[in-house]
Amino acid sequence: MQLPTGLLTSDEVERSIATAGSPTAAADRWQGSAPAARRTGLEAVDPRWIGIALVAVALAVYVISNLERTSAGFYNHFVWQAEAFLDGRFAIAFPVSEGPVTNAHFQDVLPLADEPGRALIPFPPLPAILLTPLVALFGLATNAGLIAAVLGAVNVGLAWRLSRRLTQRHAPAILATLFYAFGTVAWYAAMLGSTWFLAHVVASLFLFLALTAAVDAERRRAASPQHDGDEPATLREALRPGADRARRIRSLFDARQFVAGLLLGTAAMARLPVIFGAPFFVLVGGGGRLHTRALSAGLGAIIPIALLFAYNLASTGSPFHPAYDYLYSTEFTPQPGGLLAQLMPPLADLQYRHGEWAIEDPRYIPQNAIIMLGWLPQLNPSCGLSLLDVECPLLRPDELGMSLFLTSPTYLLAFPLIAAALRRRLVLGAVLAVAAIALINVMHFSQGWVQFGYRFSNDFAPFALVLVTLTIARYGVRPLTIGLVAASILVNAWGVYWGVALGW
Repeated sequence: MQLPTGLLTSDEVERSIATAGSPTAAADRWQGSAPAARRTGLEAVDPRWIGIALVAVALAVYVISNLERTSAGFYNHFVWQAEAFLDGRFAIAFPVSEGPVTNAHFQDVLPLADEPGRALIPFPPLPAILLTPLVALFGLATNAGLIAAVLGAVNVGLAWRLSRRLTQRHAPAILATLFYAFGTVAWYAAMLGSTWFLAHVVASLFLFLALTAAVDAERRRAASPQHDGDEPATLREALRPGADRARRIRSLFDARQFVAGLLLGTAAMARLPVIFGAPFFVLVGGGGRLHTRALSAGLGAIIPIALLFAYNLASTGSPFHPAYDYLYSTEFTPQPGGLLAQLMPPLADLQYRHGEWAIEDPRYIPQNAIIMLGWLPQLNPSCGLSLLDVECPLLRPDELGMSLFLTSPTYLLAFPLIAAALRRRLVLGAVLAVAAIALINVMHFSQGWVQFGYRFSNDFAPFALVLVTLTIARYGVRPLTIGLVAASILVNAWGVYWGVALGW
């Protein structure tokens, strides 16, 4: 795919988000679109109404996709954790096998030998904290799956908000938002809403807020009348003795970038790997210099991370939750059944090497990278052409996962942009964030089964959406971009169907 010549030359990426004067001016110049005053048709519609419509559609689809989200075997660890918080304890009641709500089927818990009938949940507590007011009202009957659908729809609105910061033209932003809402495993996570997927939904919410805060910080600094001639001090200049030393040290701190970092750290209180998206906030945001952005965002991020360590220390006596090692030793090893394992039997020999390899170990990268990038669905030619027959389908997802590019082929659009504009801060920051989060995830022994697609991609999806939005904005809403988004939506609709049909 050839992008138009002159794509993102000079500092056009930065100018597209650092808009001076009218919020549409720089982005319109970058994309060659008509000024806002001459916009007609879709471009003339108030973006707030478009955002509301996208949220409403997403909410309806997410809820209707899975009306049985409160079945007896539903995993709602965070509801039980919220109930424990309200009762003044960290450990949940476990195992509970009688009553209207049970948890004896829970796997990812650490039973306490010195407290029979109690267990610890290892997952970061933010989803449970958010559920606490609802659990106070509805108790253990709180529908965490429905909350995931609602928050997932909110994330679609936030995706639209972020996309609008990257392109002032409605059509590319709508297409990019539709891709995120229905063409990625964000749909599967929001419609299912069980423990692990609710954590992804909550983390994505704060990631979108963090990315938008960083983009806004850069835009506002560029638009500030005080911007010219008021560059922040270098580290050496700031620490140099002198009467204005305090002012120079203060210039190293940007309040808006601090907020962006605070939101990033908060996202990590739902999903730890997202903190590795930090390179984006070093390269993009308020402050004017790399070290100012890094220091400001870092100071913000360290607060919730410190609170997370304090939570672990208070609940377990260790800053690192010991339940993870327990789960590593007891985790069931899935048996791959996808087409790739059928074609290459050695790939079916998936192993977790507890006692030999660490929970996060580079030696897990080869097998896990195959799952993330190349894993195929199960194929059964003897079933004929039926795709939706639960008893005997031609194709169905493998519960181990499925290739990211097969599940969401629109992500392929990012590569021409990366090739053309990797030196631009916005592009490089997003690429480094995606790469760092993906790397830490493929080093993890487990890759998130049972699942459709690759659920860990939710950890970097907001950063990847930056790349997809910029490419669609420049390449245009054309048959290729529409076709890739449509294909992504169809594949994810197929995956959602199977996830519900198989009771995943």
